[in-house]
Amino acid sequence: MASILAQEDGPLGSATHDVTNQPPPPAPYDASADTALLEGLHREGAGWAEDGLRRLGLRAGSVEAQEWGELANRHEPELRTHDRYGNRVDEVEFHPSWHRLMRVAVSEGLAAAPWSEDRPGVHVARTAGGLVWGHTEAGHGCPTSMTYAAVPALRRQPELAKVYEPLLTSREYDPGLRVPSEKRGLLAGMGMTEKQGGSDVRTNTTTATPTAEPGVYTLRGHKWFTSAPMCDVFLVLAQAPDGLSCFLVPRILPDGTRNTFRIQRLKDKLGNRSNASSEPEFDGTVAWLVGPEGQGVKTIIEMVNCTRLDCVMMSATLMRQTLVQAGHHVRHRSAFGARLLDQPLMRNVLADLALESEAATTLTLRLAGAADRAVRGDAGEAAFRRIATAVGKYWVTKRGPAFTAEALECLGGNGYVEESGMPRHYREAPLLSIWEGSGNVNALDVLRALRRESGAADALFAELALAQGADARLDAAVNRLRGALSKGSEAGARRLVEQMALTLQASLLVRHAPSAVADAFCASRLGGDWGHAFGTLPDAADLDAILERALPSAD
Repeated sequence: MASILAQEDGPLGSATHDVTNQPPPPAPYDASADTALLEGLHREGAGWAEDGLRRLGLRAGSVEAQEWGELANRHEPELRTHDRYGNRVDEVEFHPSWHRLMRVAVSEGLAAAPWSEDRPGVHVARTAGGLVWGHTEAGHGCPTSMTYAAVPALRRQPELAKVYEPLLTSREYDPGLRVPSEKRGLLAGMGMTEKQGGSDVRTNTTTATPTAEPGVYTLRGHKWFTSAPMCDVFLVLAQAPDGLSCFLVPRILPDGTRNTFRIQRLKDKLGNRSNASSEPEFDGTVAWLVGPEGQGVKTIIEMVNCTRLDCVMMSATLMRQTLVQAGHHVRHRSAFGARLLDQPLMRNVLADLALESEAATTLTLRLAGAADRAVRGDAGEAAFRRIATAVGKYWVTKRGPAFTAEALECLGGNGYVEESGMPRHYREAPLLSIWEGSGNVNALDVLRALRRESGAADALFAELALAQGADARLDAAVNRLRGALSKGSEAGARRLVEQMALTLQASLLVRHAPSAVADAFCASRLGGDWGHAFGTLPDAADLDAILERALPSAD
C-alpha cells in the first residue's frame, strides 16, 4: 500500500497535469519586427532612427519590460489627499514599474524631446518609437502624449515657453512635486472637460479672475477628467472676462508652496488603470494666461492635433501587439489534427487582421510625416494633417475594439484569462476612440474642416491623386467620395468619414505595400468582397503573402 501511495504522489500522480499543446511565453520578442513600420519610418524621413528603434523594440519585448506593464496595471495608483498631520498634499503614488516605464519613455524622446531638435523626421521617429514602446503598456502613454502636445500650445506665450519648454523637452524623468525650475525635467497634463459639458468645452464654468499682476489669474472650478495628476504643470481652460481662455497651472508655485489642486477622487475606469485620471478642484488656484483671452480653443487646437495623432498611434500599436500575440499562439497551438496557423479559416482571420494592422500603421506614419513637415512650414502638409488626422482618429480608434476582440478570440479561452494580457488590451481599446473627442466629435470636426477650411478637401484629394490609375476599385472609391462630399450631412458624417478613411488607407497601401496586401485591402474594404466580421477575405486573397509580411516567422 505504501508503494502504491508513493507512486500516486510521484510521477504517476502528476501525469494528468502534464502541459502539452500550449504555446511558450511570447516574451522575449522584437516589438520592432514589423516590415510596414520600418518601411514607413524610412519613407517618412526618419530612416536615420532605425537602429535606435530596433534597440527599443528588443527592450519593449523583453521579459522585464513586459512584466513592468503587467505590474503597473495590477498595482494601481493610489490617491493620498493628506499627510499624517492632516496637511493637504493631493499626491498620487504609483508602483515602481510605472516609473520604470516612464523613465524609458522620456529618455527615448517619446515625450516632448522632438520639439528641441531641428532634424527632419524627428516627429516621425517619436511616433515610430511609440508604436514600438507601446507594446509594454498603454497607460503611461498618456502623460508622455500630453507633454508632447503641450509645447506648441505653450509657445503662444513666449515668456512662459522660455522658462518651461527646456524642461518639458528634457529626456530626464524626474518624478515628484517640487519647484519646476529646480527639476531636471517636467511633465505636462491638461484639464479641459467638466461635468456639465464634456467635449463641449465652451460650456465650461471654471472661472479665471485677473490679479493685479499682468498675465496672472486665479481659477475656481471643478474639472471632470484630468489624467496623470502628478504632472508638474497643466494646460487648463477657464472662463476669463473676455471668454474661454487657456492657462498654465503649476502644481508647485515658484516660491515652493503647493498650488491649490485638490484631487477629489480617482476615476474607477474600465481600462487604462495604470494611469490615474482625477477630478481636481481649483479654488484660488494660481494660473498664467497662455495666448490671448477669449482664444482658449484656438490656443489649445494645436495640442489637440498632437494628442489625436497619438490616439491613432496607440490604437495602431494595440492592433499590432495583439496581432503578434495571436500569431504566436496559433503558431504553437494545434487542434483537429493540425496547427491552428495551418488551418485555412484561421489563416483568413489572421490575414484580415494583418491588413487592418498594416493599414493603421501606414496611416499613422503618414500622419506623423505630415506633422513633421507642417512644423517646418509646409502649408500643403499642414492642410492635409488637419483633415487627415481627424479622419484617422475617428476610424483607426473605432476599429480598435473589434480588432482586439478578434485577436483575443484567436487564443480561445486562454485569451479570456487575465494572465494572457489580452483582457487588459481589450479594456484599453475603447478609450482611444473616446479620448480627445469621441467618434461623433471627430466626425463633425471633419465636416467643419471641409466647410470652413478651403484647402482641406484639396489637400486630401491631392494625396489620393498620387495613386490614381493604380487600382480601378480605388479610382471608383475616390469618385464616390467626391460625390459624397457635395451632399454630406451631419447625420451622415460617420459614413462619410469612414469612406474617407478607407479610401485614404487604400491609396497608401496601393502606393507603398506589396500587391497582395493592396489587392486584398481594396477588394475587401472598397470592392465589397468582404463579410461583416474579420476572417471573411475573398478566396482570391493571397493569404500566404499577407501573413509572411505581417508575421515573417510564422512559417
